[in-house]
This record gives sequence, structure tokens and C-alpha cells, in this order.
Amino acid sequence: MTIKTDAVIIGAGPVGLFQVFELGLLGLKAELIDSLAQVGGQCSELYPEKPIYDIPAWPVIGAQELIDKLREQIRPFEPGVHLNQEVTGFEAKDDGRFRVETSKGNEFDAGAVIIAAGLGAFQPRRLRARGLEDLGADNIHYKVTDRSQFAGKRLLVLGGGDSALDWTLDLADSAEHITLVHRRHDYRAQPASVAKMKALVEAGKVTEQQGTVGEVFGVPGRVDAMELNTLEREKVRVEGDEVLVFWGLAPNLGPIADWSMQIEKKQIPVDTEKFQTSIPGVFAIGDINTYPGKKKLILSGFHEAALAAFGVQKHLNPEARQFLQYTTTSPIMHKRLGVAEEKA
Repeated sequence: MTIKTDAVIIGAGPVGLFQVFELGLLGLKAELIDSLAQVGGQCSELYPEKPIYDIPAWPVIGAQELIDKLREQIRPFEPGVHLNQEVTGFEAKDDGRFRVETSKGNEFDAGAVIIAAGLGAFQPRRLRARGLEDLGADNIHYKVTDRSQFAGKRLLVLGGGDSALDWTLDLADSAEHITLVHRRHDYRAQPASVAKMKALVEAGKVTEQQGTVGEVFGVPGRVDAMELNTLEREKVRVEGDEVLVFWGLAPNLGPIADWSMQIEKKQIPVDTEKFQTSIPGVFAIGDINTYPGKKKLILSGFHEAALAAFGVQKHLNPEARQFLQYTTTSPIMHKRLGVAEEKA
């Protein structure tokens, strides 16, 4: 059966979820598709307990909590949600609409397509080292879903970006000790986080070590130690009970790369009026797009979703006038949000 809809959204992370909301405010129906088994994208898959500090009106909110709030916010618009499947077919039809197919055999007839796929069908960059494959270790982690499991443990944290530093700071008080391993002296994380980490080093709670992992040691089922190749071309052994790897994500656009749209360095260029791609009717929001001044923030993605919604509305009804209505005062908005009855 073909599902006919105003828009198909590829990617059910925070930006994709908010896109449902912005389309819903304009009276447009959306269907969500995601390759993961749950909505939430990176927030749910990689760092559900990570605190986020730059969401308006929330001094701090957990990543999974943000996803839960977004799901609650879009409930009035009842989007279709199609998980654990990738888009395998895409075709621009003669009538200006699009045919979209998924790996589970679902087919959509969409007036517009919005790509909100983050870095694509992302996978965390995996640890590879001599001896690792033979151990079959289960104490190597690429995300934190339960911080309590690391309490009182010696932790080896690998990485130099925001996730590595954030979790080093977060777990420093509960862990017995943390060894932070980064391949160089300079960090990619926020300067404030680096300064806090250096203070923990001075306090003896964290040990800094530069180098790359050459070999791992342990017993079947777990890694107990690593041999690092340092910047001074020496070999240093570090030991720990749990290994946390935060080397970022390996971007993979998957079948989207074959859609004959303009792509630059695995990102999709868009305009900044409506965030449309080189294919009319196909839009891209969030980390997957690029434009002058682009900042990869959830906050920026929310802004892009708002303008893309108006772009979709214009694409579907090019002759209709567009009106900006406010959710605080518009009876139409109240009805769409399901609050008209509550106010009455």
C-alpha cells in the first residue's frame, strides 16, 4: 500500500521531530523514516544521558529528555513513524511529487521530501587495535546509557572532542580514576571544558595521556590494558576496567548520495531562505546540510526546520499567499495543537 502524505522526513532525530511540529502548525502531514530502532537520532543512540545546556528555556536538559519532550510536542499531529529501515528508492514523478521506498517495502507518495538525517546512517568510529578481535571484549563502550555502571571503576576515555571531555567531567566524581587518551595535545572540545579537565588533572582525578592505541591486552570478554604509541614514539601501558570510545561518527549518506543532487564533502548544500537542495521540493536540515556560516547545533536545526516548513508549504501551493500566525493568539493554531477545546 502506498502512503500519500504532504512530506516525508528522513531522519527522526531532534531536528526531524521538530520538523513534524513546524509542518503541523501549517496544516501539513508528515511521515518519519529512520534507520535506527527508535526515534531520537544521536541523542538517543549515542548519549541519552548527556546534559545539553543550549536549548532555550531549559538551563539544562538530558538528551533523551529532550527527545521525550519533542515527542510530546508533536503528538497532536500524529505523524507516521517508520523505524529500523532505510530509504532505498527515490524518484521525482512527472506530477511534481516524489516516490520514496524503504528497505521494509514501504512506499510513499510525497509532495516534498525533507532530509534530516544528521550525518547519514551514522556509526560511531570503532576502536581497532592488535589483539582486540581475539578478546571479544564487552567492556568497550561507544555511548553512555547508564552512568552508574562506571561508578568506582578505572576508566579509559578515548577522544578529544566534546563528548570525550563532557563524559570525563561528568564521571570524574564517581569513577575511581579516569585516564583520558587523545592522539595530540590540542583538544577539539570547548575551551571551558578543557580548562575544567586540566583542573581535574591537577587534582589527581584525571590522567592525561597523548598517543594512539597500538595493542590491547586482557582476558576473553574484556580489555584490561592498552599499549599506546606516544607522540615521542615511545610505548606506554595504561590500565582500566572500562573503555569509553568517543571518536565521533563516520558519516555515510547511503542511498541519498545517489539522488543526483549537489553534494559537497558528504554534505548537502541548501539555500538559506527555505533550505531547499538542488532538487526542487527536496529540503535538507540539520547536520547533513551546508551553507555559508553553518553551525552544527540542535538550535540551528530548529531554526532551519521552521523555515523549511514554509518552503514546503510554498512548494505544495505556489499560488497561495502565506500568512505568519502566532501560536499564542491564532485560533487555527490552537485547533491544530488541540488546545482550543481546553481553552473553551
